[in-house]
Amino acid sequence: MRCPFCGAGDSQVKDSRPVEDDTGVRRRRLCGACGARFTTFERPQLREISIVKRDGRRVPFDREKLVRSLTIATRKRGIELERIERVASAIVRRIETTGESEIASDRLGDLVLDNLKALDEVAYVRFASVYKDFANAEDFVSFIKDLDEPGPD
Repeated sequence: MRCPFCGAGDSQVKDSRPVEDDTGVRRRRLCGACGARFTTFERPQLREISIVKRDGRRVPFDREKLVRSLTIATRKRGIELERIERVASAIVRRIETTGESEIASDRLGDLVLDNLKALDEVAYVRFASVYKDFANAEDFVSFIKDLDEPGPD
């Protein structure tokens, strides 16, 4: 593993432990060249997943981009990074259990919305405003009214 500080390729694992949801391993490393300490995470990847964009392009699924999007939506909401990581892991597991190697970006967005709704309503509205491309305040009002209405049982 390359050191993120100096770029040297000889780092030594000092400590390994499972991440909280047992979906990977957290490793503390020490760079042999500069002595810096850093953490890496390993997660099993069952298959390569591609996202099919609205315009038909296919791009590789990027878990870190998913975590960044969740982090932005939950910013200043008092939600710990570990909870965000668990939500991201749950979304990835849902995608992987379909057995498909591709997922439409719309379907991925809906999965994120479903998980954010259960996690934090403000984060849910924030994400929806970007995902659904709200153009004005009326879009927010309409979306929030739908949020307050009970769904079909």
